[in-house]
Amino acid sequence: MGDVALLEPVLRQRASENPDVLFLLAAPPRLEPLFRGMKNVQYIPTEKRQKPLELYKQLSELKPDVVADMHHVLRTIGVDWLFRLHCVPVHYIRKHCECGLATWQRYDRVFALCGLKGSVAMGDFWQAKASLGQPRMVGIAPFAQHQGKIWPLEKMEQLVAMLSERGYRVQLFGSAAEAAELDAWAEKYEKVESLAGRYSFEEELERIALLDVMVSMDSANMHFASCKGVPVVSIWGATHPCRGFYGWRQNPAWAVQKEMECRPCSKYGNKPCRFGDYPCLTRVEPVEVMERIERALAND
Repeated sequence: MGDVALLEPVLRQRASENPDVLFLLAAPPRLEPLFRGMKNVQYIPTEKRQKPLELYKQLSELKPDVVADMHHVLRTIGVDWLFRLHCVPVHYIRKHCECGLATWQRYDRVFALCGLKGSVAMGDFWQAKASLGQPRMVGIAPFAQHQGKIWPLEKMEQLVAMLSERGYRVQLFGSAAEAAELDAWAEKYEKVESLAGRYSFEEELERIALLDVMVSMDSANMHFASCKGVPVVSIWGATHPCRGFYGWRQNPAWAVQKEMECRPCSKYGNKPCRFGDYPCLTRVEPVEVMERIERALAND
């Protein structure tokens, strides 16, 4: 999901610069709210379980002039092959050959190969909103897909307690499966609310847009907040921002990480730790994250 969210600002700008082009975006149904408001973008809901031939038949009926493969995994490679077989040009992201480029730059390169006008520049870092006398609101998204990207929950709870004690409002983001843990924190600490499992994705995006800052792992929530212009304090373990998956327009100074010889041990965080206990994550202390939050809120 994070990869799709990273596409949003690039597609938005390219679509704006090419108003005479109709962009047909095939992506998971859940993420459609991210791409609303783009006049010349038509969202095509596709399911991960679809086989390449099924997906090709669905997309070929739309008669695209060129295909931009922004995922380039086995399933989409099969679709690419079928389009080429029917004389439709295909350009694709090279995930493993352009290590010096951020993911958004790789996306933009594919659009350029497709012959589109313009280019995408990242622009300034997102800035926290000016305080209007209300307690600042901090979002917390403590989970990620892989263990190598999850800060120990006891440390995250300590951070929630610190925020509560200092008078911040805290909103907890997670899935229905993660709700029990987050609900317990909300009951335990003042000014803490759990949103886990209570809202649709579109409603969650609306709540994210109201935050002053989001705290997340290297996860999709970092990218959802980035799409909404919200500063993110991100915590990194097995993965590393240098691999190209840092949040769009996020200040690198707000990434919390421990420089270790073994990092990054994994591009996606899905490899087991050679030491067994992920010291890259366990050595990060709540006070460090708190300091980064207050810097982000001060636009420092």
